[in-house]
Amino acid sequence: MSRAFDQLKPHLKRAMALNTALVLFEWDDATQAPEQAGALTGDVIGILSGEYFQAVNNEEVARLAEACSQETDLTESEAAQVKELLREIEKLSKIPQEEYQAFAKLVSESTRVWEAAKKANDFSKFAPVLKQVIDWQKKFAGYRAKPGQKKYDVMLEDYEPGFSMEKLDEFFAMVRREIAPLFRQVMESGVEIEDGFLSGDFDDETQEKIGRFIAEYVGFDFQKGVMAVSAHPFTTNLHNKDVRITTHYTDRLDSSLFSIIHETGHALYEFGIRDDLTQTMAGQGASMGMHESQSRFFENIVGRSAGFWKPVYGKLQEAFPENLGQVSLEEFVRAVNKASAGLIRTEADELSYSLHVLVRYELEKELIEGDLQVENLPEAWADKYEEYLGIRPENVREGVLQDIHWSQGSFGYFPSYALGSAFSAQLYYHMKKEMDFEELLEEGKLSVIREYLREHVHQYGKIKDSRQILKDTTGEDFKPEYYVRYLKEKYQKLYQLPQ
Repeated sequence: MSRAFDQLKPHLKRAMALNTALVLFEWDDATQAPEQAGALTGDVIGILSGEYFQAVNNEEVARLAEACSQETDLTESEAAQVKELLREIEKLSKIPQEEYQAFAKLVSESTRVWEAAKKANDFSKFAPVLKQVIDWQKKFAGYRAKPGQKKYDVMLEDYEPGFSMEKLDEFFAMVRREIAPLFRQVMESGVEIEDGFLSGDFDDETQEKIGRFIAEYVGFDFQKGVMAVSAHPFTTNLHNKDVRITTHYTDRLDSSLFSIIHETGHALYEFGIRDDLTQTMAGQGASMGMHESQSRFFENIVGRSAGFWKPVYGKLQEAFPENLGQVSLEEFVRAVNKASAGLIRTEADELSYSLHVLVRYELEKELIEGDLQVENLPEAWADKYEEYLGIRPENVREGVLQDIHWSQGSFGYFPSYALGSAFSAQLYYHMKKEMDFEELLEEGKLSVIREYLREHVHQYGKIKDSRQILKDTTGEDFKPEYYVRYLKEKYQKLYQLPQ
């Protein structure tokens, strides 16, 4: 082991311990914390954020990290940790600590303001704090930008290294050119798919029971993870022995079911990260897009297929006999793949999903690089929904206030959702060459699929970026054409469209 890395290890452990505490506060805040805890918890988060800042961004750590970067005997894990540490130092060293702490506290408060504004269906309650969040993020991006680099490109780099506005503009141009017209064809096809049986009075207790069964069937390990309830389903990981997912229960059975499958896909990624990487700076997914590729792979490519449900659909019928007892497997699968012009991204079907993301990408660019003002966001949002999905939200709760991301300062995050769908399609077509994918699903052998993804994607953490994973696994750089092919093959067949 490198002597410099040996000296660096206690600093890395302290930084990760502080980060773990912050993650736990986020989990608690979204699941169990009392409503009035916010202000005081915000103070604690601010202090812990300052401690994390100092643990990473100090002269001793910078000296040791630089010394480690010159070493030739680091292990693969150690080299990855040093690389991520240097990236974090570069980021934090450009931002004054008092501003970093102030922003952490602001974000803790702004999410509560967003929640209240959404509940009241009143954007004006959120607009002032959103403007502050944007101003802070633009200031930080300005500190960090390299000569000639756009601020929004700085933000994108935090979530999806290797995907600047230039590359994303090409990708979303393809979404407009190929997927938007396909969606319009489907909407105008006249084909009706019955899905009324998915709506009804599904009691929470039974939904939770079947949800736990499905999560475990997909591969969630309840010895290393827990499942809770939150307003917005999400996954939190502390390390590969503690991964936490949430879902929600509504009058739509598929909403909870597929939220659980989606979050289980995220969890599988975290469970699969190598022991020598977990709970280190290199111990998370390669990127948000690659992480999303795993959740959407299991939710859509696996979870919405007939093969997946063939071994377990009877269990679902037993749980809800009044709703599904007379519904055939074929009818159920058609229903859970139905496309519709909806307003809510998290409830969107597979075909329209990237159009929801396209709206957010274009608005973010205009907010950060253009002249779109916060007060004009609701109207701009509605205009883009009308343009791309043919519908217009009647209120801000179903419009610009539906997502939590902007209240958290997560500008540059949304494109990863669409990239994840495209990554998953590329992996799928390659895996079909490597194994009899459909037969494995029909025989309930998901472990073969999980193990393949663990071996080629999950185990590496941040050792590789998303494009390197695609190259090493499929032999090709990112090719969004696979995504278009996947959607066309699926929806042209489902809606009897000419091919």
